[in-house]
Amino acid sequence: MSEKKKKRIISATDGTEVTNATKARVVKQAAPTGNATGLRIGAVALWVAAIAFEVLAILILTGNINWTFMGTTAQLIIALVLDLICVVAGSLLWKKANRIKPASEKNKLKFWLWNNMGVIVAAFAFIPFVIIALTDKKADKKTKTIAVIVAIIAALIAGVASYDFDPVSKEDLEAASSIISGDVYWSTFGKVYHTDPECHALNVSDELTMGTVEQAVAANRTRLCSYCAKRDGIDGVRTDDVDVSDYEVEPKEEAAVSTVYWAAEGDTYHFDSDCATLADVEELLAGTVDDAAAAEHAVACTVCAVTE
Repeated sequence: MSEKKKKRIISATDGTEVTNATKARVVKQAAPTGNATGLRIGAVALWVAAIAFEVLAILILTGNINWTFMGTTAQLIIALVLDLICVVAGSLLWKKANRIKPASEKNKLKFWLWNNMGVIVAAFAFIPFVIIALTDKKADKKTKTIAVIVAIIAALIAGVASYDFDPVSKEDLEAASSIISGDVYWSTFGKVYHTDPECHALNVSDELTMGTVEQAVAANRTRLCSYCAKRDGIDGVRTDDVDVSDYEVEPKEEAAVSTVYWAAEGDTYHFDSDCATLADVEELLAGTVDDAAAAEHAVACTVCAVTE
């Protein structure tokens, strides 16, 4: 990839060179959302494997399986840890699928089941083992105690990892997708998506990902930034819990573009000095829209035009 050409920007008012103080930031395209059905199949396969490891642990505990090269306690711990890994991995795939194709809240039972399936599997993957271990009179007491403690800890870890603390409904996703038509942005470690890449909440982020609302939700950014919602006057979309009542922001429809840019040739002016259509231009003029019109550049660029 060729290096971006550095432009000189000259003020149309006084002819001095303008320094572009905008923070340099890498914006990368979001990955495709993926296939929810494939993720669910993978989740179910892992959960079946988890139950199989639980059955293995039960057989080891009851003496039906015993590998002489390894102690019984070690065998039980390994089987339970593998059980835990499969449960958690399956739950992560299932939650990812729920972000891509969420259930509708209109069916309360399905919505609850769909968003708690991992927790249900976690219960089935460990509770039967604990019950059998506690009721087995023949098992070694020390071995049984250790195995039960490990199983309970694993069950708690699996339950917390599988629980969806912020479930998304089909209605939530459809509302956000219909109201927000353009691209949204999110940072690597952020929990929300933004409609404005220059949102002050992103000031510390050197790299952003850009994509649709669907891609943002699939990336586990399930809510819109409250500041962006207030700035753009967006209602009907789930936002984060930040209190923005004291945040003063100029309504988008009243915001004015203070500076536009244009090249010596052509009749258009641009809102972004790095507009793709200006890639080969080494020198730009900068000024107000009136300045651009006076210079016979009265047509707004459709590529970088500000979306109202």
